[in-house]
Amino acid sequence: MDTSDNMDLTPIIQELYAALDGKVTEEILRKELEKYLVTYKTGVTIAKDSIIRKYRNNRQSGTALNNTAVTKKIAELEGTEMIVTVVAKMIFVEKKDVVIKNVPKTIISGIAADDTGTAPFTIWSDMGDFQKGQVYTFKNAYTRTYKDQVQINVGIRGKVEPNDEVHFDLPNSSANGTSGGISSATDMAIGDITEQTKNLNVKGVVSEIQSRTINVKGEEKTVWGGIIADQSGKVQFTSWNDFGLKEGETLYVKNAYIRAWRGIPQLNMGDRTTVERIEESITAVGSGPTKKTVEDVMKVGGGLDLSITGTIVDIRTGSGLIKRCPNCNRSVLNNTCAQHGEVEPVLDLRLKLTVDDGTGAISVIINRADTEKITGMTLDQAINLSKEKGDMNIVANKMGSTLLMKKITVTGNIMSDDFGPQMNARTAEIGSTDVIAEAEELYKEVEGSL
Repeated sequence: MDTSDNMDLTPIIQELYAALDGKVTEEILRKELEKYLVTYKTGVTIAKDSIIRKYRNNRQSGTALNNTAVTKKIAELEGTEMIVTVVAKMIFVEKKDVVIKNVPKTIISGIAADDTGTAPFTIWSDMGDFQKGQVYTFKNAYTRTYKDQVQINVGIRGKVEPNDEVHFDLPNSSANGTSGGISSATDMAIGDITEQTKNLNVKGVVSEIQSRTINVKGEEKTVWGGIIADQSGKVQFTSWNDFGLKEGETLYVKNAYIRAWRGIPQLNMGDRTTVERIEESITAVGSGPTKKTVEDVMKVGGGLDLSITGTIVDIRTGSGLIKRCPNCNRSVLNNTCAQHGEVEPVLDLRLKLTVDDGTGAISVIINRADTEKITGMTLDQAINLSKEKGDMNIVANKMGSTLLMKKITVTGNIMSDDFGPQMNARTAEIGSTDVIAEAEELYKEVEGSL
């Protein structure tokens, strides 16, 4: 794992110092870098991007001297533009209901393309309906870089308007390559897919399939979703056309594309996708969770039904006895819910852990049932303890004294943001540690290297 304890931060600090034109002292940059790498446990790339966004002045590379937007091609975007205009075709677009700072809202996201490349975009409000295949002008947008990929964002100052004057000839992707900067589709193992993957071909077995009806511009549309797997992993898919998919089929999916939400890659089959039934024998991963290291997860961005085994190195704030809104189940502070106002909260148990497996650290949230199981403390016992001591924090402190430095295996879905990967655990099991056996194994490894 990258921390200031085992790596020389000087080259990174010098790089940041130059990027910020020497306007932030190296001492401050060192403190900021250590905060991200050690406290937040992010990777170096995320740390550098976050520090640059924080300290860069208002005149970004995408901003003219009079603070008005300049127009750029997608390939010219640097990920630091504060005000920029981009003209591009929406080759994929969808609406999503999300919760931001405990407030539900609808956003619009997708993939935009011009004759130089593609970029994901997010419109942070419901501006209406947008048509896939239509060219739009993204006005007063801003960009950011997430996991080395530039993203176009449209906030409250921005607009997205149809542009009928510009036309792009975007050729279909193919295994033989493509022109115009649009990524070519190449054969990939499912386990190698990351959130930066664009167009691809995959072979795999359909392990789950179901249909659902969505509303697009007032019209009902049927889409199909499920899981496709090969020997290296599994991925969730959405098919926007009826390919007649059936559970148990072995498929060769060509010209699909990847969309990711908070680090979890999702395979999409669109208008350019073709699906072939093949006789090739593919041994798909089992139906249980896939074992991964934190390093594996950081490379991909996230994943579904993963298992991580590591050591509990921190019991984070928000653990123990907490209060929840009786309406939306969100945690509340001072009996006030961000969505429902003042409420009569209900008490619950939760653990927020930092688990380190030797390759990196991950945040893990554990629900009441597993919290009770691995701590041996029930909700009623926690309530009585807090009443006896007159302090709710005593519960988390007691749990920490029994759990710190213990081995744990957690399973669930892993998502990523600027602060690194986080798992909402579906199950959690405390493992037994044989100190003598581990010491003997370490001794053999050391002896063998002499």
